[in-house]
Amino acid sequence: MTDARNDLAAKAANLAQLHAAPEILQVVNVWDAISAKTIAAVPGTTALATASHSIAASLGYDDGENIPVEEMVGAVGRIAAATDLPVSADLESGYGDPEDTVRRAIGVGIVGANIEDQMRPLADAVAQMEAVLRAGTSEGIDFVLNARTDAFVRAGDRDPADVLADAVERGRAYLAVGATNVFVPGLLDEHAVTTLVEAFGPRRLSVINVPGSLAPARLQELGVARISYGPWTQRVALTALATTARDLLAGGALPEGTLPLN
Repeated sequence: MTDARNDLAAKAANLAQLHAAPEILQVVNVWDAISAKTIAAVPGTTALATASHSIAASLGYDDGENIPVEEMVGAVGRIAAATDLPVSADLESGYGDPEDTVRRAIGVGIVGANIEDQMRPLADAVAQMEAVLRAGTSEGIDFVLNARTDAFVRAGDRDPADVLADAVERGRAYLAVGATNVFVPGLLDEHAVTTLVEAFGPRRLSVINVPGSLAPARLQELGVARISYGPWTQRVALTALATTARDLLAGGALPEGTLPLN
């Protein structure tokens, strides 16, 4: 195995260990090289995760696999090259060929990924997750699959109990074929989080925090493995940019404590 492949394998193992550790893993999502460098330099940052929505927006595309796969792979590769930390990429649903997409992502330094099931028939979704894991095996690393079920984000007006049952069934199926974690995005209450942790086991559930979500300390107590923030981090940055622009145009000055450009 080459030195580069050994390095990737070590980063993948590190990322897996961070998910399994008693302390909850928080990944502050990034979307380009400079946001990656900025977050990597913040004390306490142990890994990075990309946000597909944010990357697409920064390059002029709508979310939902509208960005060409070549551009997404290029973007996550630049992020991986900007840091020595392990990087997990949001690769949506795999851009039509999850095995090839993940293989290409590994080729640019990515050691984990979110892959959406988009509520496909369960057998098809399981096959999709198996394809992702095959890509890791073929590239010689234990790829960290954060298998995402869209049960809550596509719930519509369905009975919440049925939605939660779907998330449990799908998550268990993805773990059974080798997924590291199950990502269940949505505004989850304590009952839902507790149910999912009991179904998957401790440190196997990954969540997104949005305004109104449970606090990280409580999620850690409940046995959650990972918190991400999706496109919200870019929205916070853009809000700060707009606020600064209003202040400057009104005759104000640049704020004190502004970070230097790395």
